[in-house]
Amino acid sequence: MNPLWEDGQEEVAVYEAEQKVDGEIRRFVYTQATVKEEFNQQYNVRTDSLERKDIFPVMRLTQLYSLPGTAYPHHAQATLFFRRDQPVVLHKLTASVQEWAGSVFKTIVDDGLQYQQAYTAYHDGQGSGQRVLRHNVLFEDALPYTLRSLDFARRPSFPAAVYELQLTNQASRPTLYQAQVRVEEGAPTDTPEPAWRVRVTLTDARQNQYWFAKAYPNVLLRSTTWDGRTLWLKQVSRRATQPGSTPAAHDSVSAPSTSATVVKG
Repeated sequence: MNPLWEDGQEEVAVYEAEQKVDGEIRRFVYTQATVKEEFNQQYNVRTDSLERKDIFPVMRLTQLYSLPGTAYPHHAQATLFFRRDQPVVLHKLTASVQEWAGSVFKTIVDDGLQYQQAYTAYHDGQGSGQRVLRHNVLFEDALPYTLRSLDFARRPSFPAAVYELQLTNQASRPTLYQAQVRVEEGAPTDTPEPAWRVRVTLTDARQNQYWFAKAYPNVLLRSTTWDGRTLWLKQVSRRATQPGSTPAAHDSVSAPSTSATVVKG
């Protein structure tokens, strides 16, 4: 709810990323854009008119990367929305991956009682369908945003149910982890500025770590995830946005010539 988000600008964080794929380290650019928007209840999307009586504020998190340097191009984008005063509760998610073999598209919408997921995939045994997901959970895709809302100074530690990453080329029923979240003081050598480190233990063999700047707005400085991906903040800026425009992050994503793919299984 900080007034920072009332300036009409979008926070664009660009990360140098790498991941080991098929035995080879692939380097790429990963972008996250965060901004406040106004939704309308009728269509549950960003409104074109502020004169409507059914609008409500949300925070949008866009995550995207592209793999133009691989033999088979791979492009991925997830867009997550949260009611502005509820950073823990996912309101809506769309995730899409495009490959030479086909495309995968998933949506998750909170209906107030549970999450409704719809999906379309090119894999045998998946195709198109719908399923109900449990409510009162976290999503792995949302952790870079949701964890920013922690009261870091209290160094909380707590259990949490977390659905696995949705920005993948699979559309099978997501695994629900019984995870443990723990906030610690970041080591001075971990990041270029003072940071809090948040460990998210999904299973005994799967752990994610996130380093958030101690200074508000607690930008994600670095992360490592169980699948071998690492992110290092390269630059962060605030840029003006216009209704109907795509995130300015696209300007940054066009740079890499090699990259890593995130493939489940």
